[in-house]
Amino acid sequence: MRSIVRIPTLPALIALGIMSLAPTKAQEPLVADLDLFVTLPAAYQLTPDDLEKRFAKGNWNRNPYFEWLTEDRTRAIFQKKDLGNLKVNLTLLRGAFTVEEAVVDFEDGQFLGVTISIFNRGDGGSISMDDYNKRFQAMGRHLGEQLQIRPTSREGKPTQGLLTKGYVWISARGKAVLERNAPDDTPVEYLRMRLAKRDAGGVYEAAMQDRAGASVKLSELPTNVTKGHDGDIYVSGIPMVDQGAKGYCVVASAQRLFEYYGIACDMHQLAQIAGSDPERGTSILATNEELGRIDHLFKTRFTCIAVRQGYQLVELVEGRYVGPEVPRAKYHEAIRKHIGEGIPLLWSLEVGLFPEDPPLREQTGGGHMRMIIGYNEGKNQILFSDSWGAGHELKRMDAKNAFEATHGLFLLKPTTR
Repeated sequence: MRSIVRIPTLPALIALGIMSLAPTKAQEPLVADLDLFVTLPAAYQLTPDDLEKRFAKGNWNRNPYFEWLTEDRTRAIFQKKDLGNLKVNLTLLRGAFTVEEAVVDFEDGQFLGVTISIFNRGDGGSISMDDYNKRFQAMGRHLGEQLQIRPTSREGKPTQGLLTKGYVWISARGKAVLERNAPDDTPVEYLRMRLAKRDAGGVYEAAMQDRAGASVKLSELPTNVTKGHDGDIYVSGIPMVDQGAKGYCVVASAQRLFEYYGIACDMHQLAQIAGSDPERGTSILATNEELGRIDHLFKTRFTCIAVRQGYQLVELVEGRYVGPEVPRAKYHEAIRKHIGEGIPLLWSLEVGLFPEDPPLREQTGGGHMRMIIGYNEGKNQILFSDSWGAGHELKRMDAKNAFEATHGLFLLKPTTR
């Protein structure tokens, strides 16, 4: 699959504050101090309104520090930026070091937890062991001080699905994990920390477990199916991420599925496991091979439902386009079946071939992966979601057009019943 090409128009670039009609000159970097998210118990008092006040957009047309990943302001993302006239650094521990990204979650209007990518290969390129050790030790000391407890060690066991090593802190004050890829003799691909309220569930609870696999049972997923009064039938409660400018649409979509299943694994970790190149994305056959390679590590099962061969969709047999044809009726039957079970589908397609609602706001084309999250039989529509942040949670396309645009349709579901 080719990476999607998203080319903002000139007015859009100006509106984003990335370009200006007037000559620009070098700007001093903006700094987002993230210490407020890792300082207890003050962090637990933060609200979405506090976030917007603390990191106000100033004279920029769009907030340069963070963006909401959801329209209900339950998830926000901070990302390091270097865009010519806009440079934003994210710092931790009174500016001791910079980090790549932070995702902040709110529940019922209050801070729930934060996930910070202290380093990842896709954004940072490489890291020296000296720099890694300094960051790991400083962050570990800080978490111990905040949670007022000694950590327990977590050893990686890749063959058993335990793909990270590090330390876990759990006390009455909250819970945290600091981890990197395992084993020790591999280069550092990512260094990640999570900190959350003691009773935080979902991905935060899963991150503390010394085992692989979903924390949500397969039998529980149908409760997430929502039936709208207008005929919409869709899966709700799917966490949102933003793949950014990288060709990470496959692993970003997989992360959203994993979070939905209660599996603590982000796109950077998945990219390392699957061998995804952040510059080129993933081909359709590589997608099939790589997702099939990692599914057992997380006690999930991966199935390729259909891939495109010329003018038709077919089944794959042993990684080859030799299976029987998948006609449109069977394609839509598979969608209805799995949505009814509360299981979204991974959908690779050629973007820009057909209209969609809401319309794409940018000049967009190329191969891309989305999630099919529902359907509307009365309106003959497919409901889908893009991993592009707020406003992309639920969108629509004519069902016939969706079939014609499809490169591949994939199922990835937990095996725990």
